[in-house]
Amino acid sequence: MAYQNIIFEKEDNIATITFNRPDAMNALNNQTRAEFAAAIAGVAADNNIKVLILTGTGKAFVAGSDIKEFSQTTPYVAHNINRLGEMVEKLEKPVIAAVNGFCLGGGNEIAMACDIIIASEKAKFGQTEVNIGIIPGGGATQRLPRLIGVCRAKELIYTGDIISAEDALRLGLVNQVVPVDQLMPVAKELAKRIAAKSSAALKLAKTAVNRGMQTNLESGLKYEYELYSLALSLEDRVEGVNAFLEKRAPKFVGR
Repeated sequence: MAYQNIIFEKEDNIATITFNRPDAMNALNNQTRAEFAAAIAGVAADNNIKVLILTGTGKAFVAGSDIKEFSQTTPYVAHNINRLGEMVEKLEKPVIAAVNGFCLGGGNEIAMACDIIIASEKAKFGQTEVNIGIIPGGGATQRLPRLIGVCRAKELIYTGDIISAEDALRLGLVNQVVPVDQLMPVAKELAKRIAAKSSAALKLAKTAVNRGMQTNLESGLKYEYELYSLALSLEDRVEGVNAFLEKRAPKFVGR
């Protein structure tokens, strides 16, 4: 697929998807959504890709939906397009959001579906849907309370306020805040560290955490043990133990 609104790059075993509509603050229109969905599917199918980084060009990561297009969107169409966060969350590979600027509405919902969020000092976060008379439709009413607590999430959703990167860090929405010129270097270095691990173990770990967040502690612990038991059968488990005992770097094969 030829991309117009995103940039897809792959370096070694790390892929980067960059939202690329800077004149529109990388707002999500239908074409961008379709291109992003296609790129995510491509990452899922490429066994050589171990980690994905999401970022944006210009002053925004993603500044929400394209309001001009959204104003003509029917409920049926909206029901079928607000699934980007689910695609990111269900991708069986670690995803890092490198948030460079405005991360609002649907953009914040995509970021929250990632496994790790790194923000530049200039990043801004918010669920601003209430300002145009609607509510979040891409996961914020569910993911935001799980990340920062119910009361704080309600405050942001009810007010539509935009907060700084430092406030997002304080609330627990992001993992770390870095200087603007260090955003991608830090994200790529972290991606390299993660990519050096067993992709099979990473898949099981992500599945265990995400599934556990959707259930109670007892059920989550049982599911974790099931996946832990499965991990014991991995070739990578044998290689990892041998490498540790032999005091060398492991050579994981992803199975």
